[in-house]
Amino acid sequence: MNVEERAGAFLVTIAAPLFVVLWSTGFIGAKFGLPYAEPLTFLSLRFAIASVALALWSLMSRSPWPRGGEWGHLMLVGVLLHGAYLGGVFVAIWLGVGAAVSALVVSMHPILTVLLARWVLGETMTRMQWFGLLLGITGVLLVVGEKLGAGSGNMVGIGLCLMSLLSISVATLYQKRFCSTAPMRSGTAIQFAAAFAALAPLALWLETNRIEWTGDFIFALGWLVIVLSIGAIGLLMVLIRQDSAGRVASLFFLIPPCTALMSWALFGETFGIAALAGIIIAVTGVALVMRQRS
Repeated sequence: MNVEERAGAFLVTIAAPLFVVLWSTGFIGAKFGLPYAEPLTFLSLRFAIASVALALWSLMSRSPWPRGGEWGHLMLVGVLLHGAYLGGVFVAIWLGVGAAVSALVVSMHPILTVLLARWVLGETMTRMQWFGLLLGITGVLLVVGEKLGAGSGNMVGIGLCLMSLLSISVATLYQKRFCSTAPMRSGTAIQFAAAFAALAPLALWLETNRIEWTGDFIFALGWLVIVLSIGAIGLLMVLIRQDSAGRVASLFFLIPPCTALMSWALFGETFGIAALAGIIIAVTGVALVMRQRS
């Protein structure tokens, strides 16, 4: 095995845990940046920069570009995975829904993805994996139960999180079925361009487009573009190609506990014994779901 092959094998090995950590920082980055820019304006700027950066990288490295019908499939995934999913989450957090509560609702998408995968992709789940999914749900509910009980969030924000839940579930399956062979780097650039085209008109129509270029905002924008839009999304595409849709989706059970830990470290948000128990239960559930391939 040469150096390139060893590097590829190592990436696949660490992709899952690294993805969980990086994806969790997205909720933290939103909390850092949203006080200085409205959500759709923030995301439109993020998508524009990420799309241009990935397109230039693809051109400079002479990476292949999608062919024919792949463009349409990639654009649809971009609107769903980046535009609708992130748009719903960012607006929900901007409206006052806590980062952990948003993460909780979206983390339910493994259940929806598994149910859709059984119908669309013909995937199956063992009884042990179904039990793991149940444990995962129980765990994340315990982690954020304290915040939900305190009345964090509102009905509009929760509704937007549910929209994000449906969007990411459909996008995961659609990516698996129609975009699994598309070039990753240039394909992601197309996805971000499509998300920008979908959100930018809404931002111009619904928001003031005012941005306060503070240090916190610049840091949050840079982090979300480089670490999330390029790093975490790239890892997600690797995972979708390497594994079943249901097993990839199960990783999202770890996002709320990870987000809760980051919120505690960065913002002093605390959680009790029930939440700590929830973290353990959620990790156990994910381990059961990922124990074997469907």
